[in-house]
Amino acid sequence: MTAKAIIPDDLKSYYDDWHMSPGLACNGFVFFTGFTGTRADGSLSSDPEMQIRDAFDKVQSVLEAGGMGFGHLVEMTSYHVGLRDHLDIFKSVRDSFVVEPYPAWTAIEVAGFVREGAIVEIRVIARAP
Repeated sequence: MTAKAIIPDDLKSYYDDWHMSPGLACNGFVFFTGFTGTRADGSLSSDPEMQIRDAFDKVQSVLEAGGMGFGHLVEMTSYHVGLRDHLDIFKSVRDSFVVEPYPAWTAIEVAGFVREGAIVEIRVIARAP
């Protein structure tokens, strides 16, 4: 098995500090770390739409660093604190990023995340070009 880390410059701390790859290409697929809406400076918007958008921006950063776009996604799992409170917002933001053919998607309610105040984490799998 040959695996290659995909590490955009804006997510290098994931690799250096947390010892995890933002994306890991393996056997024709790219497996992504789950991303919350925490920004590079450590801040976290109190606005659910901005948090969700910031999380999708991280996914986009890895996709672009790997020469891909949202059309390469095959599976998405989203984890939510207060799933029913912001599901419509999540779907609206997701629709501004995700394109056809739409990936399979599972949404899961969770009790919390490492970063206090985070309401969503997005994890995806993409098919490498």
